[in-house]
Amino acid sequence: MAQDFQRIQRLPPYVFEQVNKLKAQARAQGKDIIDFGMGNPDLPTPDHIVEKLVETVRNPRTHRYSASKGIPGLRKAQARYYERRFGVKLDPDTEVIATLGSKEGFANMAQAITDPGDVILVPNPTYPIHA
Repeated sequence: MAQDFQRIQRLPPYVFEQVNKLKAQARAQGKDIIDFGMGNPDLPTPDHIVEKLVETVRNPRTHRYSASKGIPGLRKAQARYYERRFGVKLDPDTEVIATLGSKEGFANMAQAITDPGDVILVPNPTYPIHA
């Protein structure tokens, strides 16, 4: 028996699904679309990255959940990059976190630096998930 879950019913449509439908309609009408959507690459992933991914997937040590903040070596590398690139010193144990992607990172950041009732100014155009 199917159930209707009220919280799910109240969710707005996923913005990228709506955008994808609009793009498909425009392309079907012969329009040339420049896609600034989800940031999918238009070039293949370089071979050395694919090879490293395959090597890592074959390592049984990677068949577990990682530490919730990300593996220490990755966080240390990120801190070194920020110091080298931007001259900013970060403590990889307390100031660096690895996320699954930009959406998770932005959501975590917004929750970390704002409180209920705060006003947030978002420029337009913006990343659709933030709207």
